[in-house]
Amino acid sequence: MDAAAAALRGAVLAYQWTLRPVLGCNCRFHPSCSDYALEALRGHGAARGAWFAAKRVLRCNPWHPGGYDPVPPPPSQG
Repeated sequence: MDAAAAALRGAVLAYQWTLRPVLGCNCRFHPSCSDYALEALRGHGAARGAWFAAKRVLRCNPWHPGGYDPVPPPPSQG
């Protein structure tokens, strides 16, 4: 994991430890949006992982049914 991804991961963890207990876990998806972001950053790096996480957060609204939504697998190193 590069430095940018580690910094973004730290920001997501800070959210999980501080704001999530206050706001509650109200995500429509499984895994939750913050867990999805951590997995995307780990598997895809900072830029692409942040892009996946941002798209996911934008989909998390009252008009979307939610459900199981895993992080896409990283491209093969072929």
